Amino acid sequence: MKRAILTINAGSSSIKFALFPLVHAHPLSPKAEMHGQIDGIGTGATRLEAKGRDGKLLADQAIPGKTVRHDLAFDALLQWFLASQSDWQIVAIGHRVVHGSELYSAPTIIDDTVLGHLESFVPLAPLHQPHNVAGIKALRHLLPQVPQVACFDTAFHRSQPEVAQLFALPRALTAEGIRRYGFHGLSYEYIDRALPRHSHRARGRVVIAHLGNGASMAAMVNRKCVATTLGFSTIDGLMMGTRCGSLDPGLVLHLMESRNFSVKDMTRILYKESGLLGVSGVSQDMRALLASDKPEAHEAVELFCYRIVRELGSLTAAAGGLDALVFTGGIGEHATEVRHRVCQQCEWLGIRLDPEANARHDIVISAGDSRVDVLVIPTNEEWMMAHHAQTLLAL
Repeated sequence: MKRAILTINAGSSSIKFALFPLVHAHPLSPKAEMHGQIDGIGTGATRLEAKGRDGKLLADQAIPGKTVRHDLAFDALLQWFLASQSDWQIVAIGHRVVHGSELYSAPTIIDDTVLGHLESFVPLAPLHQPHNVAGIKALRHLLPQVPQVACFDTAFHRSQPEVAQLFALPRALTAEGIRRYGFHGLSYEYIDRALPRHSHRARGRVVIAHLGNGASMAAMVNRKCVATTLGFSTIDGLMMGTRCGSLDPGLVLHLMESRNFSVKDMTRILYKESGLLGVSGVSQDMRALLASDKPEAHEAVELFCYRIVRELGSLTAAAGGLDALVFTGGIGEHATEVRHRVCQQCEWLGIRLDPEANARHDIVISAGDSRVDVLVIPTNEEWMMAHHAQTLLAL
């Protein structure tokens, strides 16, 4: 029987999964043998879809039930897996866990103590952490003998200087864990590993732009994070698909007082109704906005790029200069126009874009006379989780 590592990214309404073959004496393949997701969790329209290494559809089926919870979704996933992929043995599970607080700065094997800590971090990430924990608990019940590894989205940013992690708040609050943590760490870690293959400036001053429905940027010096745009929560920094990004906290207080908005109201507005969707009134999908002729869509794209440019200047200052800029994530990897606009507005930094390379989505898209390497590198958070599980468990 062939051995493999299963990776899990459990969200509020979806579960993304991937299977990576484990081959002795060879590095873990960067391409999953199988990947897919379960959508519509918590509704009566839950579906499982899976594709093979070659992109062939392996499954597209409804999961019965009026309200399918995470435990039922995982049960359906394993039932399908055992029935259709019976020649594979799951020997480890890697989980994306959004928050590791100040306690965890590296991947960790999950035991009862660790699980208790992860549950205690729920107040730090109430919209994400509960679902990560739910996935771990469900698979502990279904596959009790299989070791599980927590891979933290905050861990990569623990190398930031202390001053970069602080808010100007009373020390008592800081002592309670109110600080800038940063997220998307698994994506940044993968780009950090891949970058030396494509640029001799990988150990220099590098800014990575992870641009997708969730978006952030991070600055590295000597391959260590020194600053990032996301802070305590996942709505800070850049404008995103439906999230607002940086916002004057006084505005939140104003809306709660003048409109009598509750915490629940503000959570909905800031997380679900803002960003590209809120500004455009059209879509949260960058592809739809770039194709639209509505002025509001154009303004949303302009604001998205403007915020990236602003943050790039800030991160360049934190890093003491800029040697390389990397685009990744769904928008970063595919939106030629976004990359063009950002680089055009940052020519003062020494960036020169090769328009043809950019149009082809080449890995290196900077011109020969550019003082800054500009690259497009697809991220692979799933492989990063599998790699951590393999390494930590010495498989």
